[in-house]
Amino acid sequence: MAYLPQFTITPALLAEVEQVAALRERIQSAVVDLAWVPALQKDTRTRNVHASTAIEGNPLTLEQVRALEEGRELSASGARPQREVINYFAGLRYVEKHAARKTLRHADILELHRILAGAVMDQGEAGKYRMIAVRVGAYLPPPPDAVSGLMFELLEWWNSAATKLSPVLSSAILHYRFEAIHPFADGNGRTGRALSLWELYRRGFDTHHIFSVDEYYWEDRPKYYAALQGVRESGEDMTAWLEYCAAGLRQTLERAWLRIQTFQTKSTEKLVLRPRQEQLLHLLRDHGSMAPGEIWAALGVSRQGAMDLLHPLLDAGLVEKVGGKKTGRYALRNA
Repeated sequence: MAYLPQFTITPALLAEVEQVAALRERIQSAVVDLAWVPALQKDTRTRNVHASTAIEGNPLTLEQVRALEEGRELSASGARPQREVINYFAGLRYVEKHAARKTLRHADILELHRILAGAVMDQGEAGKYRMIAVRVGAYLPPPPDAVSGLMFELLEWWNSAATKLSPVLSSAILHYRFEAIHPFADGNGRTGRALSLWELYRRGFDTHHIFSVDEYYWEDRPKYYAALQGVRESGEDMTAWLEYCAAGLRQTLERAWLRIQTFQTKSTEKLVLRPRQEQLLHLLRDHGSMAPGEIWAALGVSRQGAMDLLHPLLDAGLVEKVGGKKTGRYALRNA
């Protein structure tokens, strides 16, 4: 029996997909053959690892995850959180290494899970489909004897019908369907998000590996889980889920564009944006310009805190001050 995902291409979904396509073209044109791409790839990989593990409750901060990636020791964190992070770095490198593979097999998924879930599973065995029934909140996934057949159907769809859809849609469909089958006893969330990323890579959507879409899911986990649950409540209609994922991909590409601009600055020391600085850049983009008081009120920080965020952006040439000393406002340069 073939897997046939149910969805409707609504005007809202079509608009999101078109915006994503336009942003991707802008980014792809900007990054080709530029020397800072490896640094941006490293930053993106770190953000993906932090976000995807944090969704599952990992307590390590973005800076702690970055420290582990750089081989630095953490003195105040347990062994399991560190192992989850190290595993996810290894899993992303596995995906990157095999990004060009046209046909995916059970063995590829099992190996990815083995890498991601090794030594951090509460039940079951890493790299093997589950042999037990599981429950995810109120949701009861298919029984274990149905898993292999359902995964066969999903792989058949992924290797054939999925290639006829926009990767914006196919990656989201794969993501949901994998989580619905829940083929492993543990570690399904991390594996499903990694597979969704794999689909973007192998379809040539993110050829430079600089999109960190998991940040979008992590920043509002209740909305993420509600969007997954919404598919089940609508009788497996994925329309709303696809709209949610496409909006997330658009936001991800908008952030990638901002990060690219930081790497394109002429300052000798390249700027790695902090989350609050990204929020500030988005505010300036949406408002055109903002007075200092408006900035610290919108960010919920002190005046000094706002200036600490602004100064690196001013030094990097991303933001400029316009107007007089007392009436000055801040705006994106070339906005």
